[in-house]
Amino acid sequence: MRLLKIALVVAGLCAATAFASPTAPRNGAEYTTLKTPQPVQAQGKKVEVIEFFMYHCPACYALEPAMLEWVKKQGDNISFRRIHLPLTGENDPEAHMFLTLEAMKLEEGLHAKILSTWHVERKRLKSDADNIDWAAKNGVDKEKYTATYNSFAVMTRLKNAGRVASTYEVNSTPTMIVDGRYLTNPTMVDSANPGIPRPQLGAATLQVLDALVEQARKGK
Repeated sequence: MRLLKIALVVAGLCAATAFASPTAPRNGAEYTTLKTPQPVQAQGKKVEVIEFFMYHCPACYALEPAMLEWVKKQGDNISFRRIHLPLTGENDPEAHMFLTLEAMKLEEGLHAKILSTWHVERKRLKSDADNIDWAAKNGVDKEKYTATYNSFAVMTRLKNAGRVASTYEVNSTPTMIVDGRYLTNPTMVDSANPGIPRPQLGAATLQVLDALVEQARKGK
C-alpha cells in the first residue's frame, strides 16, 4: 500500500510537470486575461501584439534579438508595436524620447542604436538635454526633434502614458499584450515553470506568445 501511495504521488508530480508548459500556457499562470479587453489597431485577421518596454531595461535588451526574430517569423500573422513604460511618471525622459521619435516615424530605425547606447556604450540618457544631444549626434534634425519633443501632441501622450499602462495592467517590463486581452512576461513564465534554465527563458516566453497568438486567431 505504501508503494502504491508513493507511485500515485510521483504520477501526480509528473502530470503537474506535463501541464506546466510554455507551449500550453494556463490562464493565471503563464499569462493572465485583462479584466477589461482593450481595442486593437490591427486590421483584418492580424493579431495585435504590444511589447511594453523601457530603453534602460536589461531584460528588454536581453529579449530583443529573439523578439525581433519572432516578429519576423510571424510575418503578416501579427501587427507588432511597442509602448514605452513611463517609469518616472509624466516627465519620464525615456518615454518622452520614444514618443518623439515615434511621432517623427524614426523610432523603429533608431531603436537598436538607443539600446546600444544604454547597454553597450553604457551611456545614460536621463534628461531632456541628453535626449536632444543624442538625437542630434545620430542624424536627427535638432530643430525638428526639439519642436516635436515639446509639441502639444507629444506632451499630451506623455502625460497619458501612465494611464495607458494602467489600462493594460502593466507594471513591469518587458510585458507583452496579445489581442488586447492576454498579458504575459518572462517573470510569469519563469514562476509558472521554475525548471526552465535562465538562458532559455526568452524562448519559453515566445512559446507562450505563439500559443496566445493562435488562441486569439481562433477567436476571430
